[in-house]
Amino acid sequence: MDLVPATFPERITLSGRLVTVEPLNPERHGEALWHGFSGEENDHLWLYLAEGPFAGRSEFDRYLAQKAHSGEAVCYAISGNGSGLALGIASLMRIDRANRVLEVGGIHYSRHLQRTAAATEAMYLLARYAFEDLGYRRYEWKCNSLNAPSRRAAERLGFTFEGIFRQHMIVKGNNRDTAWYSMLDSEWPDRKEKLEAWLRPENFDDDGVQRHRLGTQGKDANR
Repeated sequence: MDLVPATFPERITLSGRLVTVEPLNPERHGEALWHGFSGEENDHLWLYLAEGPFAGRSEFDRYLAQKAHSGEAVCYAISGNGSGLALGIASLMRIDRANRVLEVGGIHYSRHLQRTAAATEAMYLLARYAFEDLGYRRYEWKCNSLNAPSRRAAERLGFTFEGIFRQHMIVKGNNRDTAWYSMLDSEWPDRKEKLEAWLRPENFDDDGVQRHRLGTQGKDANR
């Protein structure tokens, strides 16, 4: 077994066909993120997060600054390549270099990013970076057990469900049972192949609708 510690994530830019994943910069990304996350119509986007929603811009800016300058995690903005606007954020966190384990978390998508190929590409770029560039052997995804969309996303991306940590946290005064998922370095080549096949332009029609669901390329997607 390779005992060399994994590399701490860097504040670098990861470029894809649909999105660019880059270090969160409150000055550059704050305006678009504020519009994507603020207002009563977006309050539900904060339901399972430890922070927010924020009533004012100054509170939100302090929240972004804290995430951008953390020494324990690296937060990235996810920007659409067409608009150039930040549509969401995600962090590489709970970093254990010695055991080569880290988590992708703090995932917060605006309504314009949710359930899109761009969102999938962002997760692909971060997983590829973790396994292939940084040398991690275990890549984790955790969420509130009640957060059905997050759990479906983890399974769709190829994470394996490992169980529920009961009474794991208290979030906004409420109990949180946490669903744990993981992906291993030995599993990544298969997951990578499926993700890359799904993300190819030919898998989408002229309206951007997928021809095959993730993991069903070359098969009848309705089975």
